Amino acid sequence: MSAFKSDFLNVLQQRGFIHQISDPESLDALAARGELVGYIGFDCTASSLHVGSMVQIMCLYWLQRTGNKPIALMGGGTTRVGDPSGKDETRKILSIEEIERNKEGIKQVFSKFLHFGHDKHDAIMPDNAEWLTQLNWIEMLRDIGRHFSVNRMLAMDSVKLRLERDQEMSFIEFNYMILQAYDYAVLNKRYDCRLQMGGSDQWGNIVNGIDLGRRMGTPQLHALTTPLITTSSGEKMGKTASGAVWLNADMKSPYDYWQFWRNTDDADVARFLKLFTTLPLDEIGRLAVLRGAEINEAKKALADSATSLLHGTEAARVSAEAARQTFEEGLIAENLPTELIPAHEQKYFYGPEGLSVVIAVQLTQLVRSNGEARRLIESRGVKINDVTVTDIMKTITPADLRDGVIKISLGKKRHVLLKPA
Repeated sequence: MSAFKSDFLNVLQQRGFIHQISDPESLDALAARGELVGYIGFDCTASSLHVGSMVQIMCLYWLQRTGNKPIALMGGGTTRVGDPSGKDETRKILSIEEIERNKEGIKQVFSKFLHFGHDKHDAIMPDNAEWLTQLNWIEMLRDIGRHFSVNRMLAMDSVKLRLERDQEMSFIEFNYMILQAYDYAVLNKRYDCRLQMGGSDQWGNIVNGIDLGRRMGTPQLHALTTPLITTSSGEKMGKTASGAVWLNADMKSPYDYWQFWRNTDDADVARFLKLFTTLPLDEIGRLAVLRGAEINEAKKALADSATSLLHGTEAARVSAEAARQTFEEGLIAENLPTELIPAHEQKYFYGPEGLSVVIAVQLTQLVRSNGEARRLIESRGVKINDVTVTDIMKTITPADLRDGVIKISLGKKRHVLLKPA
């Protein structure tokens, strides 16, 4: 039985997007009638968004797909101030020219997920610089600032945590929450926007906007936040040894993007299929129960679907084929040596704990001792399937097999294929 009347909230709940909602009954009714206009703000701090923004982008995607209207708000104005949420130090102040260049780069991704136009449910992309740069300081203090309690502002996590750590917060950053709240009031007045979405760290800022709207005479406004997405190992989503996983193709190729999803940890596959693909839930359910080597089918489905959404189905197909050739034809064509996992080690490889990566490195015949294998791993000189090994305790299992082999690389030029005997 569905928990909500609207397709929008049911989809978000079933796929794991909901952390907190304010006044869910009122929000549900708006969405069920197809009258919900919702927004998420994106500051222009880099020339591309990264994969950590995908949860928010997918929220806008599902808002439109369920018959409502999304707003992707560009933060051309708020970027000049800098959001202190989750930061230990003041953001670098960017020039207006840098912000504009970044904004143009960020815009590219949204056309892949949203349909823009002038009809009722078409997406729009305003820029808050349009109204924030027009604010008169005295009028802002009188008409907007008077609604904010400094006591409450100091109690906000974005401020309190910074002060508790004795980290300086500039006056300009302290004003960020006021500008974000004002954005909400303006979007309501212009577009009848009734929902702001964001990550869980944005709850206080969004509630500030609801409160400001109430004091300025808006209808009931709503907040919806998404959970902080971390991997099963506790790392922040999209954090890799090689840096951020950018969404623009000129900063992260479709092939590398495909590989990022293909290298998802076993424990994260089912959750990421719900969040980052549009595959039906029954298909995800089928993939979620796969274990051992068969889980590679689920990982490939995740990589194919996520890459298709961002870069198109042809880019996903080409990336998948390139990966297949790398682990089949390409590797053999390069005359890479193949070593077998001996029978006495296979009981560990197929066992619940897996085969120690230290032993696996020794099986390549490229090191002379257990100690040399350990030193290589500790110095980040070993890769399994092109992913740097960062944990000396890591193990390999049948789930690491790609088309029957596991690629082990020592440095940049020494590669061996490992396969069960």
